[in-house]
Amino acid sequence: MLDDLPILLLGLACAGGGGELFVRGAVGIAESARVPPGIVGATVAAFATSSPELAVAISSGLSGRSELALGDALGSNVVNVGLVLGLALLVGPMRVAGGVVRRDIAAALAIPIATVALVADGRLSRLDAVVLLVLFAVWLAASLDEARRERSAAGEVLGEHSPVRAALAGAAGLVLLVAAGRLIVSGASSIGADLGLDTFVIGVVLVAVGTSVPELATTVVARLRGHDEVGLGTILGSNVFNGALIVPVAALLSPVPIDRDEVATSLGFGIALVVCVLPLGGMLGRGRGALLVCGYAASVAALLLMHA
Repeated sequence: MLDDLPILLLGLACAGGGGELFVRGAVGIAESARVPPGIVGATVAAFATSSPELAVAISSGLSGRSELALGDALGSNVVNVGLVLGLALLVGPMRVAGGVVRRDIAAALAIPIATVALVADGRLSRLDAVVLLVLFAVWLAASLDEARRERSAAGEVLGEHSPVRAALAGAAGLVLLVAAGRLIVSGASSIGADLGLDTFVIGVVLVAVGTSVPELATTVVARLRGHDEVGLGTILGSNVFNGALIVPVAALLSPVPIDRDEVATSLGFGIALVVCVLPLGGMLGRGRGALLVCGYAASVAALLLMHA
């Protein structure tokens, strides 16, 4: 196990650094190409922060270990809302726009609920993946339609302003992400076997934290610069990408066998945490942040206790 730990840690470092570079490059390129700022915030930033999960999904799917991708995606959704958003709210209250509630929170609830129904037979098949991709397309169309009518500060917060620097950052980030995907799959699978934990749990508990580094960086930067809509929009958008794009990509490459108890635990906590984000009076306060962090800790404890 000690021989595999440096491989996993290097992979997580590459995921964090590569994700950050890819976020800045992708958003900067979109800005340079005159893509409307609202579309950048609703789609490009959320996709870019989900790029580490996509790298893991492709690598694990091609190697026949799609359980790692499923655990990573579902675990990242719990990390995003429970840990990342929870810590951001402990720093200070956050305003919630009406469009976020109507579109992103609704989608972040609907997709895991649909996933519960799809995995009831003990398997996430290629047909199930197509269903999730259709849901993703519906959400994306709604996001693009609303983004055209709104202004977002995503470019100001996240993007490189020089086209050349943006392209270099994006390319460097992509290289690191590809390397991260391979290293994480290799290291996590070996450590999971040594510890007696299955691949799904390793994905949820350990890999998910590393691949959520871009969301953490984005949310912290956005909060420091006073752009609440960027941080919250990126977190919720990333959850939708994880559940309705990353998971089906892995399933299309290699159908995923399901451990009902493990997956139900992760999906259940994911749904409960998103419910906790529903705002009262358009604001989320520090008390909500503490609740979210406790929810994240409880989800990790529950999965570990299942294998104690």
